Amino acid sequence: MAVLTGLVNWFGNFPARGDETKREGIEWCDVWMTHGNEQALPRVLLIGDSVTRAYYGQVEKKLEGKAYVGRLATSKCLGDPALLEEITTVLKQYHFDVIHFNNGLHGWGYSEEEYAKAFPDLVATIQHGAPEAKLIWATTTPVREGKELKLAAQTERVRARNKIALANCAERKIPVDDLFGLVVEHPEYSSADGVHASATGITAEAAQVVEVIERRLKEAK
Repeated sequence: MAVLTGLVNWFGNFPARGDETKREGIEWCDVWMTHGNEQALPRVLLIGDSVTRAYYGQVEKKLEGKAYVGRLATSKCLGDPALLEEITTVLKQYHFDVIHFNNGLHGWGYSEEEYAKAFPDLVATIQHGAPEAKLIWATTTPVREGKELKLAAQTERVRARNKIALANCAERKIPVDDLFGLVVEHPEYSSADGVHASATGITAEAAQVVEVIERRLKEAK
């Protein structure tokens, strides 16, 4: 097993470097692969951020005996070339049968126009690195605020990014795991920070992720 870990800074300042890449105050990447020396089962990769990392453990457990499940969780966002570099590096190491991917809760220094411009490159990078993999796009979950965990203004940007992603996926016939739709009417699925999922939310998200992955695994056979 190999793991690279770091901390999350969700809504800090995002100063631009000379190459116009917008960086967060703290950046991190977490790559985790199990059964790296085995090939008896299909291999699944979850690409996302700390929300993905949170439900990964339950997804892996529920798919035990059916697939090997790895993860690439990162703070890198669409528009940052480092995101594509990280994905490319991981895809070079293993053959993946199913890839469940998301990106949308980082990189608020990038406009939605920049997000839209970068989304096709994300898909192209995954398809180039794993041409035989069945893909699943996961919608980005909402942002909440306050003790009552009401939807924050930031959620409108999440909606806009989801709309962009859904249009791209529809054009490419990529199935969608609508995690936004799953949790948006359930504030109890959110933790107190308004970004990450509560224990109840993690369980609900993991169950839906497993369901869509199992369908794609059947198609991959």
